[in-house]
Amino acid sequence: MPQKSSAALVKHLPHSSLVRSVTATSIMDMPYNTSPSLRVRTTSLNQLKKTADLAIENELHVCPSVMPDELRKLLPPTSETVMTKPFPIRGERAISDVSTPHVIAMVGLPARGKTFISKKLARYLNWIGICTRVFNLGEYRRHATTAYKSHEFFRADNEEAMAIRNRCAHQALHDSCEWLLSGQGSVAVFDATNSTYDRRQMIYDVVVKHHGFRLFFVESICDDPQIIEQNIKEVKVSSPDYVNMNTDLVVQDFLQRIEHYEERYQTIDEDNESHLSFMKVYNAGKKVVVYNNEGHVESRIVYYLMNIHITPRTIYLTRHGESEHNLKGLIGGDANLSERGRLYSKALAAYIEQQHIEGLRVWTSWMKRAIQTVADIKAPQERWKALNEIDAGHCEEMTYEQIKERFPEEFKARDQNKFAYRYPRGESYEDLVARLEPVIMELERQGNVLVVSHQAVLRCLFAYFLDKSADELPYLYVPLHTVIKLTPVAYGCKVEHIKLPIDAVDTHRPKPKIPGDVSLGLDGLSGDLVAPDGVGKVLIVGDDVSKASANGVGICGSGGGVLGNGLGAAINNSNSTTVAGDDNANNIKQEQQQQHNTTQQQQHQ
Repeated sequence: MPQKSSAALVKHLPHSSLVRSVTATSIMDMPYNTSPSLRVRTTSLNQLKKTADLAIENELHVCPSVMPDELRKLLPPTSETVMTKPFPIRGERAISDVSTPHVIAMVGLPARGKTFISKKLARYLNWIGICTRVFNLGEYRRHATTAYKSHEFFRADNEEAMAIRNRCAHQALHDSCEWLLSGQGSVAVFDATNSTYDRRQMIYDVVVKHHGFRLFFVESICDDPQIIEQNIKEVKVSSPDYVNMNTDLVVQDFLQRIEHYEERYQTIDEDNESHLSFMKVYNAGKKVVVYNNEGHVESRIVYYLMNIHITPRTIYLTRHGESEHNLKGLIGGDANLSERGRLYSKALAAYIEQQHIEGLRVWTSWMKRAIQTVADIKAPQERWKALNEIDAGHCEEMTYEQIKERFPEEFKARDQNKFAYRYPRGESYEDLVARLEPVIMELERQGNVLVVSHQAVLRCLFAYFLDKSADELPYLYVPLHTVIKLTPVAYGCKVEHIKLPIDAVDTHRPKPKIPGDVSLGLDGLSGDLVAPDGVGKVLIVGDDVSKASANGVGICGSGGGVLGNGLGAAINNSNSTTVAGDDNANNIKQEQQQQHNTTQQQQHQ
């Protein structure tokens, strides 16, 4: 049956004049990659397109005879449950994408955003499954000596200090190569100034000639004094080099440090260093030059760095309002909002209107419950098929108890490795990360955006911004009726959880101690928002928020305080804040645990 065009689909959506549909190439049009997998396909994708479902089943086989027991347990019980989508898995991506280890060497004067680029790039590569680590030369120098007193340490004629700096540079480069040789990772980012021909040639000799690795330089060039001063004040003031020092003195000292580097600084030259592969980023992305770019990894790095910017902006993440399936404990499907879900839709619109967000764009999935949630928001809207909830395949519109009863081995296997596990004829979290990569790229390009999507999808997006591992990602707590406000800061992200005062079931299922156990994490189905472990849950007092507000009944938000009358008061005060991504970041789970304990004490009183 021919598919409807995007234009035809958009015509039936609300606010059609403001709505744009975004979708990727059809899965059936994508080339099939016959890389190693637990499940083996014996026909080509083009052949499969022409066959009926029954014929497809006969063409799908598993190979348990060559697998250990641990892997055999992960296989579905019958051929009907075999995954048929051509998405690669995380391990396959890492192997095929990085056959040769890479060193990414930064270049540039101080306060040009090298560490910002290094950490952001590492976060992106780790998220897509390429294990990456940053080796920061400044940390090596501070570990080697406490001799730094002022900018005099960086004078070119300070022989003692220069010896320390050169020794640290060699050690950091050695450690990065040893880390790659050990097989622990695929990409090492060497975060240093590397500002002379001699230093870059030394790196080339070690990385390429000695070890045979790939080497790619990223030079950050900035001649905008406003950007430089802003970077010094936001980042360098809190540096360990300037503990308990006046801000003006820090700026003055650091500017003099830059002058010492400028005396010997040599930008990468295409004529004198034609054997190098590099890219140059001018003034935080206003202009980009790429030279001698080779390989898939370098191409992805170039594309990613061309999309990032430093313009202040805020990203809002929220799940759709409570759906009818949520009330029944069913996963997946395309259900409508429940009565409380419709209340959340209005509360979300009121919250967004109160924020007065300049240039806000609203992105949703194609699911009805997501589109209904933003029906009253007055802002340009886009529909992304990539934001649809994880495909549960044969388990769509089933409860966890039903899944355990029908597919007990599948249910247990998912608990053993939730990130890599694929639902029968469905998707895994790994597949979801691959599907969401275009969304991340576009989020990096945009200004203020509100993303209304689903639990698994928002876990993947949230994990990207918070730099969470694959093990942590599937268990991130993303409750209903809560807005997660993300504000990018220097080397991380400021996170605020704003719980709007509309009650909802809790669909979060924490990692069970025993794989396949359904006794934990399903308490939300009975209306109780506090799981047995008590971690990361919020207790909302009152079944009907509108009545409670009208009658002056206090509502307890995620901040643990008792709020006054009206939705506005609750929205403005019911929130919690933490900063993730730096060494001093608070642990979100601990904060939520403290909030939960406070709430329980207030309820008891």
